[in-house]
Order: sequence, then structure tokens, then C-alpha cells
Amino acid sequence: MDNKVSILWSGQTKMAMKKSNVTIDSFLRNPTRRRKISALERGLMIFPVWGVLLHFASARSFGNNVLKLSSCNSTNTDNICTTPACIHTASNILKNMNPTVEPCDNFYKFACGGFINTVTIPDEKAEMSVLSYLDDELLKQLRRSIDSPRLAESIRPFRLIKTLYNSCMNRSAIEEQGLTRLLSILKELGGWPVLEGDSWKDDDFSWISSIYKFREMGLSIEYFINLYVSEDLRNSTKRIINLGEVTIELSRDSLLKGLQDKDVKEYYQYMVDIAVILGVERDQAEQELMESLEFEINLANITLPKEKRRDVDLFNNPMTVAQLSEKYPSIPWKEFINTMLEPHAQVDDNEIINVDVPSYISDFEQLIKITAKRVQANYVMWRAVSASVVYFNDKIRERQLKYLTTQKGQTKREPQPIECIISVAKKLPVGIGALYVRNYISEDVKKNAVEMISDIQNQFKKILQTIDWMDEKTRKSALEKVAAITSHIGYPDELLDDSKLEEFYEKLKLEENSSYLENILDVNLFNKEYLFSQLRKQVNKTHWVSYADVAVINARYYPFQNSMTGIFQDALFNIDRPKYLNYGAIGFVIGHEISHGFDDIGRKFDKDGNVVNWWASSTEKNYLNKVDCIIKQYGNYTIEEIKMKINGINTQGENIADIVGMKTSYLAYTEWAKQNKPEPVLPGVPYTPKQLYWINTANTFCSVIRPEELKRIVSFNAHSPLEFRIRGPMSNLKEFANDFNCPLDSPMNPQHKCVVW
Repeated sequence: MDNKVSILWSGQTKMAMKKSNVTIDSFLRNPTRRRKISALERGLMIFPVWGVLLHFASARSFGNNVLKLSSCNSTNTDNICTTPACIHTASNILKNMNPTVEPCDNFYKFACGGFINTVTIPDEKAEMSVLSYLDDELLKQLRRSIDSPRLAESIRPFRLIKTLYNSCMNRSAIEEQGLTRLLSILKELGGWPVLEGDSWKDDDFSWISSIYKFREMGLSIEYFINLYVSEDLRNSTKRIINLGEVTIELSRDSLLKGLQDKDVKEYYQYMVDIAVILGVERDQAEQELMESLEFEINLANITLPKEKRRDVDLFNNPMTVAQLSEKYPSIPWKEFINTMLEPHAQVDDNEIINVDVPSYISDFEQLIKITAKRVQANYVMWRAVSASVVYFNDKIRERQLKYLTTQKGQTKREPQPIECIISVAKKLPVGIGALYVRNYISEDVKKNAVEMISDIQNQFKKILQTIDWMDEKTRKSALEKVAAITSHIGYPDELLDDSKLEEFYEKLKLEENSSYLENILDVNLFNKEYLFSQLRKQVNKTHWVSYADVAVINARYYPFQNSMTGIFQDALFNIDRPKYLNYGAIGFVIGHEISHGFDDIGRKFDKDGNVVNWWASSTEKNYLNKVDCIIKQYGNYTIEEIKMKINGINTQGENIADIVGMKTSYLAYTEWAKQNKPEPVLPGVPYTPKQLYWINTANTFCSVIRPEELKRIVSFNAHSPLEFRIRGPMSNLKEFANDFNCPLDSPMNPQHKCVVW
């Protein structure tokens, strides 16, 4: 790269810089100037115009990292992008970076070190990342939409949103109501034994009847056996009734350690304190809720470990109601299923039911027989209380916050309007999605995304055509599957159709004078009724409701549909900036989601979304060997802040998708660049377009996180922590090492690389 940097700008800055054919060596030889640069460079975060000169000038003072890196691909500094989008992106990249870190040692710290060193996590959050800022902006947009006076005069679905939001915001009514409604709900459910004392009678309780009551009221039905409706694993054009395991509040691994585990100890204290707030004597609460906790631990013990839950073949266990009744005779299955599905469907002895984990049902039968009814009731009523605390007064919510602090590290709640918007968006995603797209998403986004998706799909096809470990029959099936992937980018057009929205929400009734909790229960019941009502309907894999949840910073792959959705907010996608930035951000996301069709779970589904073994045994063996490399690589990463290792088995699917997502997006951009004119570089950012691809990919994952939340992610999340979603994939890709001239055997360029695709 030439040492002389000629930079043009506008106004006085443009004139000054036109005169400044600056020689970097001579500029830096003056130590006084170098000290000034250090001070001014901090200012360029606020005034990015200075970054054009100052970041180039200061590069050498940071240990030659920047100039050495850029030399691997010469950049024409006369070709500089000066659009507002480029200036804004350049400023953010410079602000997020720490050029004192050698990129070949730790690229995440290089690309995100500035972010890590300067961003403070607000008290109400457990983590701050680049994506968090996008989330915050989206919530502000939703708040502006909901606060608009016009919403009260809009179509009924939008008025429902306003009603739910207002009931959440009405803190005076919530405080005035206190805990009376919670106590009355517990009475309606049959009473919480620890609260009722000696007046509670065993004869009035059965675990099955409790689920019926929970179902009728709009509470969760997942606390003993989970009954749900989904696509049939073997025939995704039809839906089937499934019987699943219990959902538990803590991680299975933590619960099995009992009170020796810090999280379990905090959970137990939380249970006791909530019971005391509701009027229970502390000694009584400690005794009875310890028994309840032991039962919950026993339930966790009979569930499958997460490592085994990745094998979808284990979850395909169809049997008729008659067979179910014969195999597990202590449960009246026909009555149970019909009561839960009423009024949408009724089953007879020949109905096919899929049992997710047969061993759970048989073990549950034995466990429930030896567990006192009082213990069962204390457990399930506690779960109802725990799920409802957030909807009540400040006193009980303060104790919940204290518990959340131990779990996630945050010491404050989100501001009330934001908390309410998050709740409304979670409960009414279709309506919120429609409100969002009408105000904030442009049709142009969908049009501009099509080319990028096609490019990345084509690169995945090329990989499939060239890998030497796949037999031809399996290759043919794989190519057919990737060609069949459908994308639903942006939003379905039905979200702009008032009549479609009115029809969807026709049966939802919310009252202005109802309490927040009552409205939440009504929405819960509406959502459950909708899901159960789909049982007898033919599956429409492109149905708009399936893709209507668009007011989120997220992307998804749906194995049953062999389809994907994507996010196209400005920080990830902007048509007014060079392609390498978009391919590095949203392109990586697209590649990641496409790749999920070929991760350890997605590969079990064929092009039509059915679980079918389309792999030749020899090819499958080769695949599993390559995946084992990734499992071991990530399993050896230690998160120093919490002294925990990543679970390479539980995160393997996301890790596979991260690696191939980066690779296919990079190859797609490289192919595009060959066929088009060279793109301009960013102002003040002395890196080549290919280097900026990697930098912008890493920037998407810049994050600071509390130790408690980091521990929770490692324990629960299928994704690796964000740092390792950069270090892991990039260290496996030779394209990255080439672009940054990383020496062989440096941390970011090991000799042995793990790549599946």
C-alpha cells in the first residue's frame, strides 16, 4: 500500500485534506503529533470525518498491524465510498476495533476489542451486543407505533395490541389489585397446599385434572406431560398429536446436582420467599417446597440429556391410542387427549400418537405413583405461580428481579414501556409483525435480497458438487434439497391485508377493563386454541402465518418446510454501501440458515421436510467423522471468565452452520466481485474489501456480557458464546488466513482445520 494518502471530503474538511498529501512516516516521526493522534482518535468515534486522516496515520503506531494486513491486497485509496451509510459503517468499525491485537492471534478481540473495552452494560440488561442495539431500535419503533393516537381508531387487531399494552402499562391498577387475583386463581386451580395448610385434601387433587384446569384457564400444560400438535416427522404434509417430556425451569445438569449447585440453591430460596410473600409461614414453606423441589429434580432425572435430544430418530415413536393405553395403562389416554383437544378434535383407539420419549412416559408412571399428591400439587401450583409473578405488583416482582440477578446478572428491569412491548410482541407476534412492516420495512429490501440468497445457494451447490467424501446418490439428493430451499425474506404480503388480520384474530377477545393477567391468559388460550385447531388441516408450507413473526432480530431455518427467513435491518443490510459489508453481515446469516438444512439435525430431513435416511452409509460415516472434529474443537474451548468449557455436542449444529455460513457467503461475494467493478473502500478504514468482509462479520457479534448470563448461555443455548462464533469458524477457513496473511500454526490458522462442507 502506498504511504501517501490523498483524501477528499466536503466543505472545510475537504479543502484541508485536498492540500494534505500526507506521508505517514513523516507524520508519525513527530512524537508530539503521535500523542495528539491518540487523543483525537478517541474523538473520531463522535466525529468520524477525522477518522479519514487519523486512522490511517495512527495505524503504524499500533504495532504495524493495519498496514501489514492491508498490504496483502492492494487497495486503491482514490476509490473511497462517501455515502452516509459508508461513513456510518466506517465509524462503527473503527469504534469497535482494537488494532493493538494481532488479528491472527484473536480476530474477535481485534475486530471487537474497542467495543468490549468501551461498552457498559446497563443495569437492566444481561448483555450488550451489536444485535442488542438493533433490538433496542426495533423496540423503540414498535413503541412509536403503539403510542400513535391513530392506533385506537385502526383495525381491530391493532386495537387488541393497544388493549394488551395499556393493561400492562396500568401500574396503578396492578398495584391496587395486589395479589388477590393470583390467590383466587390458585383457589380455582384447587389450591396450593403449602398455602392452604390442613384445609387442603388429597382427595380433591389429581395431576391429570390439574392439567385440564391449566388448559382451560390459559396456563402452561407442560408441567407433567406435554401434549402438542406438530408436523409428522415422517410425513410433513400432515400434523400429528405428540406427547413430550416436562419442561423444567433450570438446566437439567444443575437440577441433578441438587442444592450443591448455586443456581438450584437460589431457585429454592426464591420458591420459599414467594410463598412467604403470599402468606405462608417460612418454616412450613421451607419444608414443603423442599419436597416439591425434590420432585422436580426427579422429573428432570427421567428426561433425556440435551446431548441425546439432537437425534431426531429417537423422537419418532408412533403408536395408536389403543397401543398407548396398553403400554402405559395407569393413564386414561383417550380421555386425556380428547379433553385437551376439545372442541377441535376427538380421537378414537386408532388415532396415531407420537411419543417423543417412551422411557419418559414409563418412568413418569412409576414416579407419580410413589409421589404424594400434596407434593405433586405443591410442585405444579408453584410452576403456575412462578409463571405469573411478572404480571403482579412491585413487591413480588422485586423478589423475582433479585432471583433474575442471580441467574442473569441484571439488577434492574427494563423500563415499563419496553417491558410491555416485549410482552405484547411475544404474545401477539402476527399483529405486531403487521404493525411493524406497515411502518418500517420497505418492499425494496425483499427485491435486493433475492440476488444474495441465490448467490449463496449456488455456492453451497458448488461445494456439494466438489467434495470428495460424498457418494453420487447422496450428492444428488443433497443438491435437490438445497435447490428446494425456499426463502421468506422481509414479510408475507398478507400482513398488509386488513381482512386477513381481522380473520386471524376474530376469536380473540380482550377487554379494556380487564386486568393485565386476565388479558394475558386470554391471549395464551387463543394461541393454544389456534395450534390445536390446525390438527386436522392439511399443512400449507407457505402459509403466511408461519412467517408473520417479522418484528424480531432473528433468522430461522424450518426443517419441516425446508425454508428460511431472514433479517434485513440497516446494520446488517443496506443497499447504499458496498456488497462486501452486506455479504459479511446478512450474507453470513443467510448462509448460516441454509446450512442448517445440512447440520447434524437438518441432514436427517429430505427436501420435502420428512425425516428420511437419504445418506449412503459410507458417506454418513465420513460426515460423522468431520462433525466429530468440530465437536472436539469447540469442546476444548474454555471460557476463562466463568471457567467453563463449551459443550461441543450441544452446539455442533450451530457451529457447523457458522462455519459453512461464513464460507458460502464469502465465496458468493468473491464470485460477485470477479464479475463487477472493484468496490470502493471505507473512509479512514485501511483494509481491503475482502478483509472488510471478515471484519464486518465479526462486528455483527461484538458483545459484552455478564458472567451469570454467560454461564446461562453455556448451560442452555445451542449456540456457542459470540466470541467463539467468530474465532471458531474463521480459524477453520483458509480463505480467512489468506486474506490476513496469517502464518501457519498461528491461533487463527492452525494446520488442522475442521470443515464439514
